Formats: sequence, structure tokens, C-alpha cells
Amino acid sequence: MPDTLTVLHADEALLVLDKPAGLLAVPGRGEDKQDCLSARVQRRWPDALIVHRLDMATSGLIVMGRGAAAQRALSMAFAAREVDKRYEAVVHGLLAPPDSPDGWGLIDLPLIVDWPNRPRSIVDPARGKPSRTRWRVLAQDNSDNPTTRLALEPVTGRSHQLRVHLQALGHPIVGDALYAPPEAAAREPRLRLHACALALRHPVTGERLSFASRAPF
Repeated sequence: MPDTLTVLHADEALLVLDKPAGLLAVPGRGEDKQDCLSARVQRRWPDALIVHRLDMATSGLIVMGRGAAAQRALSMAFAAREVDKRYEAVVHGLLAPPDSPDGWGLIDLPLIVDWPNRPRSIVDPARGKPSRTRWRVLAQDNSDNPTTRLALEPVTGRSHQLRVHLQALGHPIVGDALYAPPEAAAREPRLRLHACALALRHPVTGERLSFASRAPF
């Protein structure tokens, strides 16, 4: 993968970047997993620190703070759910719109890491942590392999939350090598999940900022 960066915003405290699918957000274990978004960013801005992550297979908007104070302020905003995030996904099958006045549905299923099968997560009503995802139908494709395009808003931020929640509905994300049936995942070269919108307050000025990135699928 080319060693390039797509930078949407850069100042003395805040960086907003558009991560491509297939690139780690942070280094993994092993020499072959050291190329990642954070390492590329730190070569340009050595004080850049990670605030949140996207799965390697997921593309889209990601925030970094410059310096410990900015990182701490941003991390606290994410923890307090003061950051608005929206994703776009394409799932297998025709998912009917929810019966609600505003067109948004809610998936409320507790999740826990499936330790024997890491990095997978599973729904676990007894031991899982509260996990909620808002969703809305954007479009449907009623072809030979029907799909539905969704807008997704994670209310909580559990590992693989969007992917597991949609699998639990019976509509896994197209290209999901972990949660879609193997024969279905093999037909698509990438996970069709993209972090497309982000709104937050600047960690220093408090100004409300909004960013958008069109889904590349």
C-alpha cells in the first residue's frame, strides 16, 4: 500500500485523517504489522497521539491529538459520547426499514470479546457489555445478490460492534471476512464499512467542527 496520507484537517492540536481500508490504525504484533496510520502520521507530526481506532478493514475518518493534553481532551470527549460519528455500510440481503417515525432503528444487544476466537466478538446477554447501534436504510439493490445500504450511528463503541450487530440481524456487512459466510465474503475484496461523518469540539478552542468523507463503494 502506498505510504500516503489523506489529511482533512491539521492544526497545533488536532488532526483528522481519512484511513484507507487495509491499513492498520496502530501497530500490530510482528515486523509485518508495523506499517500503520499512526506511524505514518508520526513521521510528519512526531507529537501525534492516537485517540480512537478503526478496524484494519474499515475505511474513513479518524482523529489524532497533538500532544498529551489534546489527546486527553479528545479521549474524554469520546468517552463522554460528545463526538458524533456516522458510518455507511452495505449489508447482505434486503433489510426492511424500521417502523419508526424518523426512519431510525436501534440494535440493543450486549457484546463481549469471544476470547477463544479472538478477535471476534459475540452477543452475550449474560456477560456482554451494553452495546447500542442506530441504523437507517439509505437504499436497496434487489439484484441477483440483493443488498441494503445503511447509515449507522454507534451509540457505544465496542469492538466490532457494527459488524456483530448487523450479523445478529441476519444481514452481515458485505466483504466481512470475520462475520459474513465465507462464500459471501469471498465475492467482495473489501469490507463495505466506512466512517463517513464526524463532529466534535476542538480540544483547545471548543469550536464545533464537522468532517465528511464519501464512501468509496
